[in-house]
Amino acid sequence: MAFGDRWSNYCVLDEAGEILLEQKVAPIPEAMKQIFEKIPRGLIAMETGTHSPWVSRLLRELGHTVLVAHAQKIKLISKSKRKDDRHDARTLARLARIDPELLGPVRHRSAKAQIHLTVIGARAELVSVRTALVNAARGLAKSYGERLPKCGAQQVNRELAAELSAELREVLEPLLKEIESLNERIKEYDTRMEKIAKASYPQVALLKQVKGVGT
Repeated sequence: MAFGDRWSNYCVLDEAGEILLEQKVAPIPEAMKQIFEKIPRGLIAMETGTHSPWVSRLLRELGHTVLVAHAQKIKLISKSKRKDDRHDARTLARLARIDPELLGPVRHRSAKAQIHLTVIGARAELVSVRTALVNAARGLAKSYGERLPKCGAQQVNRELAAELSAELREVLEPLLKEIESLNERIKEYDTRMEKIAKASYPQVALLKQVKGVGT
């Protein structure tokens, strides 16, 4: 199975290696389940991608044996000049039939581990947005000949604009208000991460003994 943004292609081979079926399926749980719960249980090879973690779990729940191929290690796909999901699906099916080890199979994290990483990723995105807004606020103030007081990003709030001229303060306060809101959301993620670490990853407490290492 080869994944695309709107459609995923899959190819079914018989014991002789002949193509029995080639179709597209939308990469959404309902569509995947509707098709693959009707297909006889067998070996399904798929390439790594955005959808492969949840699709591989779904197919295993339906009773299929799943191989997740490291796409970058399969030269027939990564080095191919023919970038076509249908062709890639055929390649994956044929390699899985010949020798599964040719796929450089990988094992995805569990759903629990993935949601924990999603928390970290979501927090990181908010921090990135906050950094951009803080830099923008400081840059806009400088371009007007004024400066915001120095402080860490987590301390940025509307009060920083108190010493600015009235016209500049009126412009920057809404921006600073958004940064305040981001700080609150980031704190919420921090609290959630602390709970996750305490409940599922006791080794974090040991790592945090190293100066500069946080949860």
